[in-house]
Amino acid sequence: MHKNMSPEQLDANRRNAQKSTGPKTPEGRAVSKMNALKHGILSKEVLVRGMNIKESNREFSTLHDRFWQELKPVGPVEEMLVDQIVTTHWRLRRALTAESGEIALSVDQGHWSRRFNPHYFNLRLQISGDLEQALEDSVMGISILERWLRELHERVEQEGELTETAIKSVFGEATAFSKKFDKLRFRLSQKTEGADAASRREENKKEALDFIKHELMLLHWQKVSHEKREAAEEEARQSAAVLPSMEVLEKILRYETKLERLQYRAMSQLERVQRMRRGEEVPPPMTMEVSERP
Repeated sequence: MHKNMSPEQLDANRRNAQKSTGPKTPEGRAVSKMNALKHGILSKEVLVRGMNIKESNREFSTLHDRFWQELKPVGPVEEMLVDQIVTTHWRLRRALTAESGEIALSVDQGHWSRRFNPHYFNLRLQISGDLEQALEDSVMGISILERWLRELHERVEQEGELTETAIKSVFGEATAFSKKFDKLRFRLSQKTEGADAASRREENKKEALDFIKHELMLLHWQKVSHEKREAAEEEARQSAAVLPSMEVLEKILRYETKLERLQYRAMSQLERVQRMRRGEEVPPPMTMEVSERP
């Protein structure tokens, strides 16, 4: 039952409250500033300290001090409630960090798994039955073909002609590129024009090198086209990965909801305690707390 207070009692409580506004001198305020950490029961426990994660004690101390200066607790009960508000706010910030981390992890992992998936070419090879055709379907695959062609170009430069050994060492046997260059080698070997064997060999070498450069140019334009297509596809996939999985999202939301309730309750209790300390009439709470226990 609420007890009515007389005007004289209210006036006396207000005068007493004016005497409890905290320290006045700079030295006193400096000491009071540290009370937030000295008396905070939960302050030492809220920071996560591990091998791969160390939450900043300085950031937490700054946050604690800002709440302390704003809410100005007096006495152990108010100090405890302010401490609860601060630690709950810190944990809510951690929940947002977890959500951001999950999104970044989802986007990055998806990007790298798509870009460097060792099973991609095997799958394309099973579908097409031809390695070069599978490689030509992506930017990464075309880069591999370009490297092979440059290797063949270097072999022709060194050996002075396009040889069967060079073709097989670069492309293997019975592939689209090996067959293409085998046809070129056979056609060059059938040429009889020219003053002598040395000049024909030099002409054949130049024609083989020009053919390789032409193939490299075609691959370059294919690569440019694939880069535009893959960039658009990757942007769409990353946009789709911005939301965490439903399981992770529900877990974070349940955690946030619980912390928001704790924070609201501590702030409500602190307001009531401070109003009572100032001598104000505080009606009984209109809300009902329901326990989760049966």
